[in-house]
Amino acid sequence: MTTDLIIRNVRPLGGAPTDLFIRDGRFVEAAAPKGTDAIDAGGQIALPGLVEAHTHLDKTLIGMDWYRNEVGPTRNDRILADRRAKRELGIDARRQSARQIMQTLPFGVTHIRTHVDVDTEIGIANVQGLVATRAAFAGLVDVQIVAFPQSGMLVRPSTLALMEEALKAGADIVGGIDPASIDRDPVRHLDAIFALADRHSKPIDIHLHEPGELGAFCLELIIERTRALGLQGRVMASHAYCLGTLDAKRQGTLIDALATENIAVMTVGSPSAPALPLKLLRQSGVIVASGSDGIQGTWEPWGSGDMLERAKFLAQRNGMTADADLEAAVDVCTFGGATGIGLRDYGLAPGCHGDLVLVGAQTLAEAVALTPHERTVIRGGRILLRNGRLSKDLPHVE
Repeated sequence: MTTDLIIRNVRPLGGAPTDLFIRDGRFVEAAAPKGTDAIDAGGQIALPGLVEAHTHLDKTLIGMDWYRNEVGPTRNDRILADRRAKRELGIDARRQSARQIMQTLPFGVTHIRTHVDVDTEIGIANVQGLVATRAAFAGLVDVQIVAFPQSGMLVRPSTLALMEEALKAGADIVGGIDPASIDRDPVRHLDAIFALADRHSKPIDIHLHEPGELGAFCLELIIERTRALGLQGRVMASHAYCLGTLDAKRQGTLIDALATENIAVMTVGSPSAPALPLKLLRQSGVIVASGSDGIQGTWEPWGSGDMLERAKFLAQRNGMTADADLEAAVDVCTFGGATGIGLRDYGLAPGCHGDLVLVGAQTLAEAVALTPHERTVIRGGRILLRNGRLSKDLPHVE
């Protein structure tokens, strides 16, 4: 459902006060017809809808009993514990994904890319649950579904066939994970993923935690396949920790290749992982997006899903304090994320979808530093949240 709306006395991206006009769900240059609903923003900053470019909606424990985390320190420990929790805790992907969406919508998150587990124990049940959630929130929040073989693909026979099923069931993107350390065969793993994407005309988003030269080698394989299949602008490397540990020359060569092939990079700014060279990536022309990763789950108990707060974490992780750098962090969580996950007509310009978040701050840098919570969220001209209060006609979530 869309509507016409005038937002008066608003400052787009912290600029000069102006009026914004939404007609038939999109921003327009001319004033809306007489009688159109209007709100006074009171000089607040307008941001386009925030972009959550990397999360796991099917695994959050929001609203469930507290999970006592006694999981071992390795990634495989966490994967095993996660798989066990699905069985023992009754994590319903449809219910839990809806809970996370309703937690993050008041922050202004209107676009989400979620990685959804596909494995030989749960099959494609979680993907089916997310397809139902996506339909329930259509017109409120856009949800992209990545078919994600978290437990490995080659090491768990029949997972590749399940990935095919997941794409046919409604998954939008082909996922992958650590082709060397988990599947033990980076060439075959990446060949399989890229073949799936090519066969189904889907984008690719690969979790790449591999360290140092091992990660660099995997990135080179990803770059080669992107070039060979003409998938420029349709591939994302999520995490890509290796970029934060290589020497300057090796790092620069890889970053230039990522920029040339238009491969996006997603970083959450984790305090426990190598910091990616955020400034260098952006200056080199690499599209950088961000996300919350797992929120309040079995892997870790952290996270609210507020992508404005995520901009703060990115700035802190990269030692940024200058206003211009904080503004760049906001760009990563808005326009960078939008480009990285392939959104069209995103922004506050005429012709773009009429989605925005009003934030009470004098500057973008202040919005990042203080992350005020009482926001107004508008989707297609429809007011979903006004000064922190949700509209009464939003979907009910258990």
